[in-house]
Amino acid sequence: MNESPFVLYSDGKGNIFEDLTLYATGRSGWDALPVSPEDWIELPDGGSLYELPGRKGIGVDVITGEMRLCEKGWAVAAFIPPAHTGLYLSAYETAAGAPTLPLFCYTAAGWLNGKFHVPAIRIERDIRQDCKGYDWDRIHEGVDRSLQAYPENRLVKHLANNCALTYHCPAARNYFMGRWECPVPVSPACNANCLGCISFQPQEESITSPQDRLSFRPTAEEIVEFTVPHLQTAAYPIVSFGQGCEGEPLLMWDTMREAIIEMRKHTDRGSINVNTNGSRPDAVRALCEAGLDSIRVSTNSARRAIYEAYYRPNNYTFEDIVESLRIVRSYGGWASINYFVFPGMTDSVEEYEALRKLIRDTGLTMIQWRNFNIDPDWYLGRIGVTDTGEFLGVRQLMELIHEEFPEVRYGYFNPPMERIRGGFEKDFAH
Repeated sequence: MNESPFVLYSDGKGNIFEDLTLYATGRSGWDALPVSPEDWIELPDGGSLYELPGRKGIGVDVITGEMRLCEKGWAVAAFIPPAHTGLYLSAYETAAGAPTLPLFCYTAAGWLNGKFHVPAIRIERDIRQDCKGYDWDRIHEGVDRSLQAYPENRLVKHLANNCALTYHCPAARNYFMGRWECPVPVSPACNANCLGCISFQPQEESITSPQDRLSFRPTAEEIVEFTVPHLQTAAYPIVSFGQGCEGEPLLMWDTMREAIIEMRKHTDRGSINVNTNGSRPDAVRALCEAGLDSIRVSTNSARRAIYEAYYRPNNYTFEDIVESLRIVRSYGGWASINYFVFPGMTDSVEEYEALRKLIRDTGLTMIQWRNFNIDPDWYLGRIGVTDTGEFLGVRQLMELIHEEFPEVRYGYFNPPMERIRGGFEKDFAH
């Protein structure tokens, strides 16, 4: 594609139009800039568009080549579906008094040849959360079947009524379709105070959480009851502790350890994973000894100062998450980071150097390049970043890391055991 898409704007009533006088731009850090035509792809199936109230889009005038505002309506951004990583944020100017945006990703978007386009790449070939793969009839049948099979299991009820049917959680829907990654939330408490927490926000904050947090502590028996059959029968099965509807699972490490030991008494099939902030290396070691196969540690940065400004940890440090990754690798386990991609921050030269160090220090196995669900202005303001510095571009960052560390896998999801044992593609798909 040799053309650039045009700017999109909303009329405030749910209607979106293109402005043929402006080419769409992207945002990196605080700055708007032109986007290379080859960085645009069609908006993937499952993507959606958002109106950004109180914000005017920034474009490049098709005649003069100068940047200017689109005054015709509110700016527009795209949510890009799982397995895709955005290369630029939506570029706009925010008016005084504009509302804080909710906790979604805000990728740039444009209009070209009758279709919506976004600057993004598909970073993951796994189809497990592709929109077209979900069958609501099968999901409802699976919910009914599971509720009948485990009538007293609070966790199954939570996954059914809250996760799958209310919030349409992709992992929960897959579980009830009898396949792939089974989510296992375990902790109502947390030892971090993340600015963008999706399950708990103080009342005084200007944003709200998109979902409610788990309100009970499941027992090991409740966990084992439905996870063992999943490991035994599902295609490419994974049992995954640590979900968006809970706090920090390592605070429940003793229950998790008991459940893992019991699971492995029944089957050696599949993979057992924990998604975590990595705050308790001692707990991670105990889980590895019990049979944990993989860990995914979430982070917005490989730099301590940026990490702690966002996570605001209680009684742990950035060094603890590094140690947790290192411990899993020492047991031969799979160690990933859930890397929140913020163009202009993630691909800054300083962050690039810190990421290289993190990979070397931990023996990291995988980077999951996840879109950061947060209002860009609000985030940078809250962590006190007024200048993001020189940046490489997200695509170039990926290529540089891949060239130096070809053994580090790229993706968006926790891999099943079959993939861990050698089913990964050899090369990063540029």
